[in-house]
Amino acid sequence: MPSFKIWLKRISNKVISDKFSIFSLRLPLMFFTCVALASCGHAEKDTHAGQPLTKRKLVFKQMLRNFEPMGLVVRGRKPYEKDRFLQYAVALQTLSTQPWKYFTADSNYSPTRAKPVVWQKPAEFKQAQQTFIAASAQLVEGAKTGNMDVIRADYGKVTDSCLACHREFRGGPR
Repeated sequence: MPSFKIWLKRISNKVISDKFSIFSLRLPLMFFTCVALASCGHAEKDTHAGQPLTKRKLVFKQMLRNFEPMGLVVRGRKPYEKDRFLQYAVALQTLSTQPWKYFTADSNYSPTRAKPVVWQKPAEFKQAQQTFIAASAQLVEGAKTGNMDVIRADYGKVTDSCLACHREFRGGPR
């Protein structure tokens, strides 16, 4: 197979040996495996009127898009930029009040990850919401100070409120 050897030589710019380089065999194999696996699964669609499940998932994803960059700063993986951090904190605070209106009685259907306890214990669920909203507001106030010790503590409170709510009210896919 002289043409195959020529092709391998052009890609790797090395003399062909018994061992294939990553460019010649492993990389294309990994690529095709990833494509094949990605095409195997698909998420169940929300076909209900008004799509409350889809709307609340979108709000939670927006929250995450603001929360994760702040986490990188808090953990020292990205440099602290006061104005940018404050933007993320304000956006999170704004979003913190939005998803709850989509937890209506008629929104407990597959593919929700909300546990039935959301509707069985509405007072406890409301308290978890209020804790998160208050922690988000406190993070904004901490971000205004520019003091990383305060910011880390406030960020931790938001994280704790998220985790507590997820433990109590969120399960795996149905």
